Amino acid sequence: MIRFTNVSKHFKTQHNKKVILDRANVDFLPGYSYGLLGVNGAGKSTTLRMISGTILPNAGKIYKDCRVSWPLGFAGGFHAAMTGLDNLRFVARAYGEDVRRVSRFVEEFAELGDYIHAPVRTYSSGMLARLAFGLSMAIEFDCYLIDEITAVGDARFQERCREAFERRRKNADLIMISHGMDTIKNYCDKGMVLVDGRLIVFDQVEHAIEAYYRLNR
Repeated sequence: MIRFTNVSKHFKTQHNKKVILDRANVDFLPGYSYGLLGVNGAGKSTTLRMISGTILPNAGKIYKDCRVSWPLGFAGGFHAAMTGLDNLRFVARAYGEDVRRVSRFVEEFAELGDYIHAPVRTYSSGMLARLAFGLSMAIEFDCYLIDEITAVGDARFQERCREAFERRRKNADLIMISHGMDTIKNYCDKGMVLVDGRLIVFDQVEHAIEAYYRLNR
């Protein structure tokens, strides 16, 4: 389970304060996948990053008793001066994984060739995304965080990504952000709508989508 207890998050701007969450109390229950919806700028990605632990709330607590991924495909945690391979090894050790297994999997999956030995700062955005997605698939999580999956590489590589993701989600829950409502319907059981600092929970994802459409009128 992932639990928000009185979680608040805001950012100070030059003239005012942007509130993302205002004393939110919600549970992401195990065994269910959630679609996280909201208008542009509502704070969906910020909320997902708080769940992953890459940023912290201003107040309150986020409890996790399961293994939660970083946002799928997120490459912001790579050290630019380190090689792709060194980054893989570092993350594998941090998660207590077999370093050789993770490195071998990602090298084969991402198909970066000799670039795996080059500093990450020399990678194109597509190469970074392939490295990050491969790493996400190399480590098994109880809950995967997905922030608007984008197509990476050619059609063959995209199909490999889809197959790998489908294998992982058979034994894991998802918390997903997507502007494609068909994608939300296909992958999610429940929905949450983020509006004015509140996370409103819907037991049926279709009801969350209806509320989201009302916000966008």
